Amino acid sequence: MKKLIFYKQDKKVQYMISVLLVCTVSLIGLFIHHLTGYRVVAFMLLVTVSFLAMSLDILPVLVAALLSALIWDFFFIPPRFTFTVGTPEDRILLSMYFIVALINAVLTFKIRQMEKEVKSKDEKANAVKFYNTLFNSLSHELRTPITTIIGSTDNLQSNTQKLSDADKAELLAEISVASLRLNQLVENLLNMSRLESGILQVKKDWCDISELVYKTLQRLEPNLQHYRIDVHIPEHLPLFKLDFGLMEQVIYNLIINVTQHTSADTQITIHANGVGDTLVLTVADNGNGFPEDEIGKVFNKFHRMKGSGSGGTGLGLSIVKGFVEAHQGTVKLENLPVRGSRFTIEIPTQTSNVNRLKNE
Repeated sequence: MKKLIFYKQDKKVQYMISVLLVCTVSLIGLFIHHLTGYRVVAFMLLVTVSFLAMSLDILPVLVAALLSALIWDFFFIPPRFTFTVGTPEDRILLSMYFIVALINAVLTFKIRQMEKEVKSKDEKANAVKFYNTLFNSLSHELRTPITTIIGSTDNLQSNTQKLSDADKAELLAEISVASLRLNQLVENLLNMSRLESGILQVKKDWCDISELVYKTLQRLEPNLQHYRIDVHIPEHLPLFKLDFGLMEQVIYNLIINVTQHTSADTQITIHANGVGDTLVLTVADNGNGFPEDEIGKVFNKFHRMKGSGSGGTGLGLSIVKGFVEAHQGTVKLENLPVRGSRFTIEIPTQTSNVNRLKNE
C-alpha cells in the first residue's frame, strides 16, 4: 500500500485529517452495521487507526484511537447512543479494542521511525561511499597532470643551459597537454556541480553545427594527433537553436571518451544531420566497442569500465547525458555490427534555413 504523505509541519491539519477520517468510517459503519454487526465496525475503525499511524505523527494518531473507541462505544455497542456497555463481554471487548488501537498506533509509529533511521544511515553510507569514490578518483587524476606540470617546469628552470630546443619544445608540449587535462577535470567537476544543483540554465541561440564540431576538434587537436577524423556534415544543414557552450562540451566529452578507450590510429567519425526539427548527431569509432553489460551503465556518474586503464573520472558521459537532456534530447550508445561503437544524440529544436540560403 502506498503511504500518503501529509504536511507534517502543520499539526492542526493532521488532527483534522485524523478526526475527519475516523468520522467518515464511522458514518459508513452506521449504514452497514445492521448487515455486518457492530464488531465488524470495530475492525474497520482499527484499520483506519493503523492507516493513520502509517502517515501521521503519534499524537494525532492517539487522538484518532481514543475518538474511535468513544464513537464505537456510543454509536454501536448496545445499548446504543449511551456510554453504558451492556454486557461484561462487550466491556472486555471495548477495553481490548482501545488497548490494541493504542499499541498498534505506537508500534506502527515506532516502525516508521526505525525506517527513517535506517534510511538516514543508508543515505549517510552512500554519501560516504560517493565522496570516497570522488576523492580516490580525483586524487589520482589531479595528481598526474599536476606532477607533469611541476616536473616539466622544474626541468625548464633548472636545466635551461643543458636542454636542447627540441627538449624544451617537448617539455612545453607536456605542460600544455597536462594543463588541458587539468582544465578538463575542473570543467567536468564544475559542470557536474551545475547538474547536481539544478541551476543549469540552457541559453539557446542559432548554432552552425559545422562550426560547433570543427571548433571542438580544434580544442582537441593535441589529443587527436594519432587518430583519423572523418566529419560528415551536409553543406546545406540548417541552423539549430542550441546552447553552443553546452553542446561543445558534449562533443568534447564524447571524443575524449573515444581517445581514452581506443588505441592510436582509430578512426573517429562524426556525422550530423537534421530530421525534421530534430538534430541527429553521432560520434562513432572503429575500436573494440563496449561489453554488452556495460552499455547500460556508461552514463552513470563515476562509472568506469572494468579493466579500463588510468585516465578519466567517470564524469564525462554522465555530463553528456545531463547536457543533452537539458535540451530535452536523448543520447544512446550502441555497438556497431562489425566493430566499434556509436553514440547517437537526438535533440528536438527549432531550425532556420538561413544557413541553407547562405550556401546556395
